[in-house]
Amino acid sequence: MLQEKKIGFIGGGAMAEALLRGMINTGLIQPQQIIVSDIIAERRDYLAQAYAVSTTGEIHAAAKNTDILFLAVKPQVVKAVMEQLSGQVATTTIVVSIVAGLTLAALQAKFPGCAVIRVMPNTPIAVGAGMSALALGKLATKQDSDLISRIFSSAGTAVTVGEELMDAVTGLSGSGPAYGFVMIDALADAGVSVGLSRQTALVLAAQTLLGAAKMVLETGEHPAKLRDMVTSPGGTAITGIHVLEQNGLRAALIDAVKAATKRSQEMGKK
Repeated sequence: MLQEKKIGFIGGGAMAEALLRGMINTGLIQPQQIIVSDIIAERRDYLAQAYAVSTTGEIHAAAKNTDILFLAVKPQVVKAVMEQLSGQVATTTIVVSIVAGLTLAALQAKFPGCAVIRVMPNTPIAVGAGMSALALGKLATKQDSDLISRIFSSAGTAVTVGEELMDAVTGLSGSGPAYGFVMIDALADAGVSVGLSRQTALVLAAQTLLGAAKMVLETGEHPAKLRDMVTSPGGTAITGIHVLEQNGLRAALIDAVKAATKRSQEMGKK
C-alpha cells in the first residue's frame, strides 16, 4: 500500500526524523521514496547521510509529485510555508500536518481539493513509542486514514479522534510525557533519599513506569485492577498509595490535564 508512494517532508526536525526512521526501519517505505526539505544545510546533510533519503532546500521540490506531504515546521512559520505551497500541491496528495494549533479548516483553505489530516504526535515518537492522534479533514477517506495511521504506528501507536478533541489530546498525551518525566525524576529523588545511587534509582524509576504502562496496554485490564494485584493487605504498596492519595497526586494529574487542555484551546484562538 505504501511501497509505491512518494513521501515529502516540509521540515526535517526531530519529529520528521522520527517518522522517517520508523517508516524505513519497519520496511514500510524505502529511503528512495522520501524527500525532505529543510532550510538548514547541515540538517539536510545529516538526514541524507543517516537515512539515505533525498534532501533539498527548496520546498516546492519536496512537494512536487508527492503522494503524501508532511508539514513538519514550527507553528510561527507554517502560514508563510503554506503560502509558498499554495497552488503547487496536486489534489491527489494527502497533506498531513503535525504543526501544533493548525486547524483542518486552515489546511483545507490552503490546499483545496486535497485530503488533509491533522496529527498530534508526542515526543516519545523519537524512540518508537509515540502516541499520535489523527483528525480527518472532510475530503479524507478511510483509506487515507488507514494509510497515515500505518505511518504513525510505525513509530508507536495511533488513534483517530474528532478535531474537537485535539485540545484534550494535547492536554493528555501531547503534554503527558512531561508529567511522566516529572514522576520519574521524583521517584529517582526518592530512591536516592533512601540510599540508592542516582543512576540505579533513575533506572528503577523509569523501567518501573515503563513496565506498568506495558501491563495496562498488553493485558487490557483496568489500571485499578492491576493496582489491586500489587497492593497486598498491610503491605508496602498500599502504604505508599495512601500517602499519594493524602497528597492529592490523582487530583493534581487530573488538574494538570485540564489546565493543559485549556491552554491548548487558548493558543488555538490566537
